[in-house]
Amino acid sequence: MLSTMSPHESRAPRTGGVIWQRAVTTTRQARILPDGCTDLIWSSRTGLTIAGPDTTAALADLTAGDRVVGLRFPPGTGPAVFGVPAAELTDQRVPLDALWPAGTVQRLAEDMAEHGGGDLLDRVAEARLATVGGPDPRAEAITRALGEGQSVARTAASLGLTERHLHRASRHLFGYGPKTLARILRMRRALVLVRRGVPAARAAAESGYADQPHLSRDVRALAGVPLKELLS
Repeated sequence: MLSTMSPHESRAPRTGGVIWQRAVTTTRQARILPDGCTDLIWSSRTGLTIAGPDTTAALADLTAGDRVVGLRFPPGTGPAVFGVPAAELTDQRVPLDALWPAGTVQRLAEDMAEHGGGDLLDRVAEARLATVGGPDPRAEAITRALGEGQSVARTAASLGLTERHLHRASRHLFGYGPKTLARILRMRRALVLVRRGVPAARAAAESGYADQPHLSRDVRALAGVPLKELLS
């Protein structure tokens, strides 16, 4: 599956996710596109928060002077870290102490405020994953298959599942069914190509869309703005 990282992002060596950081200089809103992932976020203003998987773009309020550090887990890893199905976090922002012991969260918040960075979040998440035997291996297989454009039926068959069981597993791991996940991954695949300079019509075709208008409709539905505005 195609992927890119911004200059403010780096690979998380322990969990395989992405560490990202922002030093906010102006108060504004940021548009966060859906990606099938769950994030653990520390903000100097709001503390530790879980960002659940989004079905459409979320608008995050950024305040000047705030420092934000996040760990974006690979798709399907969040439930193993936080101990709840992803469907319980879909389209939500939840304080970490709603799921983890308050004392644990307070100590982590203090460490982050004093000298912590994304590596600290990565180490804490690694320890949580170790207690449950790691993430569900089906998550990577489902993400890879759907990300490559395989049908839901073929993906289910490759895992030895019925489509009904795949839907149930997908909701648990990603927060929504496989058709929604496939749609999100397809849009992100097309956006990677367009941002690399590939013409939109060609990017649409290579990503599995019927045509460029099909891509444009999906972008508007999932990102909340037209393709040109999203790229500007």
